[in-house]
Amino acid sequence: MAYDLPPLREPDLPRTAKVRPTALRTGWTTGACATAATKAALTALVTGVPQREVEIGLPAGRRVRFPVARCDISPATGTSGAGEARAEAVVVKDAGDDPDVTHGAELTATVAWRETPGLALEGGPGVGTVTKPGLGLPVGGPAINDTPRRMIGEAVGEVVDLATVGVRVVISVPRGEIMARKTTNRRLGILGGISILGTTGIVRPFSTASWRASVVQAVHVMAAQGERTVVLCTGGRTERAARALLPDLPEVCFVEVGDFTGAAVTAAVADGLTGVVFVGMAGKLAKLAAGVLMTHYTRSKVDLSLLGAVTAEAGGDADLVAAVTAANTGRHAYELWEAAGLLGTAGDLLCRRVRAVLLRFAEDALDVDVALVDFTGSRVVASSGRWVA
Repeated sequence: MAYDLPPLREPDLPRTAKVRPTALRTGWTTGACATAATKAALTALVTGVPQREVEIGLPAGRRVRFPVARCDISPATGTSGAGEARAEAVVVKDAGDDPDVTHGAELTATVAWRETPGLALEGGPGVGTVTKPGLGLPVGGPAINDTPRRMIGEAVGEVVDLATVGVRVVISVPRGEIMARKTTNRRLGILGGISILGTTGIVRPFSTASWRASVVQAVHVMAAQGERTVVLCTGGRTERAARALLPDLPEVCFVEVGDFTGAAVTAAVADGLTGVVFVGMAGKLAKLAAGVLMTHYTRSKVDLSLLGAVTAEAGGDADLVAAVTAANTGRHAYELWEAAGLLGTAGDLLCRRVRAVLLRFAEDALDVDVALVDFTGSRVVASSGRWVA
C-alpha cells in the first residue's frame, strides 16, 4: 500500500461518559431487585409478617438494603391447605443516573412451597423466554442469568434450608414485554419480556461495560445459530443500510456495535466466524482507518490529516486537500468530497484502509468487507471492493 499502516489502539473508556461536577448515582440491577423481592416474599411466607425492607448480599460480599414497595401474604385455603400458601413482594428498580429502560420496573417475586426440597426458579409475565442457543441459558427457560440465579438461591438459603424445604419462586415484571421493545432481546431470541441481569448487582451510570458485553453476547448468539458472517453496524441508520445491502442474511447476523468494533471482531475470531462486514459513516470509518478500535468521542477524534491524505490519493487538488484537512468533522469532509465529485473514489479508499486495519486486528483470521453509507442510512456510497453504490 502507498500509505503507512497505523498502530492499532483500543483505548479504555472511563466509567462515565459525561463530565459532571458531582458523582453520578449508582443503581441496582434487575437481578439484585429480583433477589430482594424474593427474600422479602419468602420471609413474609415464613413469618407471616409483610416485609417493608429487606437485606441481601451482593456477589462481592457487600450487604445492601432495599425498600419493599408491596408485600402480600395469601394464606392456605381448603381443609388441608398444604402447599397453597404464597407470598408476593415487589421491589422497584432504581437505576441511579443510568439511562436504563428498566428504571422503575416493578420486580415481582411470588413465592410458594413445593413438595420437593430445593429451589424451583421460574419466569412469569414480563420476563423473557430464551428461544435461541448462545446465551448460556436453557432454551425454553426464563431469561434469568447465572449471577441473579445464584443471588436468588443464596437469598432463599438465608431464610430456609433448601436441603429439607422446597421453594417455588416466580419472577415477573409488569410491563416487561413493553420495556423489552427498547432492548436487543428479540434479536437475541429472548421473547416476551426483559432479561434478569447483573454480574455485580450494581448499575454503574453510563457504564459501557454492559454495552460492550451485549455486543460480545450478540456475536456469540449469532455464532451459536451456525451463521458465519457478522455485520457490524454503528447504529440504527447504518443497520437499515446494511439490511438493504444484505437482505438475505438473518436478523441475528446484524450487530449494533456502537464504539466497540474491536470487541466485536475479537469475539468473531474467538467464535470461529469467517466473515465480518462493517457498515458505518464517515466519522467512525475515519477513526477505524487510523487504527482506533474503540471509537467513543471521549477517547478518540477523527484524524482529519488522514482524510486529507485520502483526498490527495483520490486525486483531489491542493485546495480540496487543505479544506478536508481543516474540516470541522468527518461529515464535513464527506460533504466536501461529495461537492467535488470525489465521494465514490475517496470513500472507496477510506473503506480499503479500514479493511486493512480490521484484517490486521483479526490477524487475517476473517474475511473483511467495509461499506460507507450516507448520513440518512439510505444508501451505500462506497465500499472496500465487494459492492458498488
